[in-house]
Amino acid sequence: MTISKNKLPIEFLKEMEDLLGPSYNDFIKSFDEKKTSAIRINTLKMTKERFEDLAMFSIDIDRDRIEWSDESYYIDEETNPGKNPLHDAGAYYLQEPSAISVVGKSNIVPGERILDMCAAPGGKSTYILSKLGGRGLLVSNEINKQRVTSLGDNLERFGARNAIITNEDSKRLLTFFKGFFDKIYIDAPCSGQGMFRKDAYAIEDWSIAKVKECSNIQKDLIRDAYAMLRPGGSLIYSTCTFTKIENEDIINDFLGEYKMASLDSMERIWPHIDRGEGHFCARISKPDSNNDEDFGLGDVDFEIANNKNSKSKNKKASKSKRTSSGSKIPDDLKKFFLDYLSENQFEDLQNFKDRLVENKDMIYLASIDQDKLKGLKVLRNGILLGQLKKNRFEPAHSLAMALKKSDVKYCLDLDHDSEEIYKYLEGQPIETGQSRGWVLVCVEGCSIGWGKESSGVLKNKYPKGLRRVIKR
Repeated sequence: MTISKNKLPIEFLKEMEDLLGPSYNDFIKSFDEKKTSAIRINTLKMTKERFEDLAMFSIDIDRDRIEWSDESYYIDEETNPGKNPLHDAGAYYLQEPSAISVVGKSNIVPGERILDMCAAPGGKSTYILSKLGGRGLLVSNEINKQRVTSLGDNLERFGARNAIITNEDSKRLLTFFKGFFDKIYIDAPCSGQGMFRKDAYAIEDWSIAKVKECSNIQKDLIRDAYAMLRPGGSLIYSTCTFTKIENEDIINDFLGEYKMASLDSMERIWPHIDRGEGHFCARISKPDSNNDEDFGLGDVDFEIANNKNSKSKNKKASKSKRTSSGSKIPDDLKKFFLDYLSENQFEDLQNFKDRLVENKDMIYLASIDQDKLKGLKVLRNGILLGQLKKNRFEPAHSLAMALKKSDVKYCLDLDHDSEEIYKYLEGQPIETGQSRGWVLVCVEGCSIGWGKESSGVLKNKYPKGLRRVIKR
């Protein structure tokens, strides 16, 4: 889709001309070009070398590699990467190229505590998970109740184990997480000028009033986020809009008030200079000191017992219970792990049994003690392992997505272009000639779901809500 200059808002054009000067005409011409798209590899499930060996989607590895992300490549949407079973398996994520830079240029250390404050649909959160490498903690928050569902779906598809999904505003998060995080990402709600080239509705929806509304929200978000950083932590603020009001002005206003904070970098990606729709990103550091004049620092060990808003003070009994009372793992859960998963997985179960939570026969492995999150709208805390049924344990789809081929005793690994994998996504049974019980189904080594073998046939356990027919 190309956009006529006449369709772009006059106020927007005037500001861009003042901001860009001699390069303004090149910027306007970029709206006549095709929008850019990218694919980012989930290194929790697939190495970039393996992805490159598969030679899919007409990618030229040298030409299409994205400079700000080792795991990402420019891609032509017409090659339909969303219709490949590897997409269902969470082997990659489709994302706007310049947005990838926010996490791509971050030095994330496995083991860190990270907050993605405005996370839906999950582009940054899934990338953060890949960089954490299964260690540390990601709190992925989305205030919009409708959008938080897609966030949960994407994190599950990527095999998230060490993640909490919340549905809160920044003020509520602050009452729980003051001084807690090593890094906080704010992909702030914005007026969306970077969407103009690919979405005509974004032009219709834009107004000066929306810019002012967004800037007021942004000012609150960045201050609440700063309070949730530990000493020495980093705040990464980004938008997909071009106006200074929502970018440099927000940062300069913040730094003028919080003089102990330091600006590490502030940069833009422009569609007429780089291959991308456009992005702004600023990185701010909090001083590594206990003498912060701006906020009293919260307990970094995550104590929220004094939180006045916490429902944990209610005397009503909790509906969920720990299964670890007496250091005991439910027998049926233990049997499943011993029968079908690797020795390492069983050792992990034993090591983290104090984090097992049972709620209405559902067994979860929590990322944080449930009691410390009471009063917070939590959609997911850790991972759902499965359900205790009469004399058996039935594993959840989320457990399958978090496992690797090497984590299980029995695996059916299918090629991405095989008839069997398309049958599996449709919910059909597959003849295997074996009767091994629970089997992890994989595509090119990436887990995609469960099946249960009996009498030579794999009964399909792929969730009905995810099943689809892919026309080839």
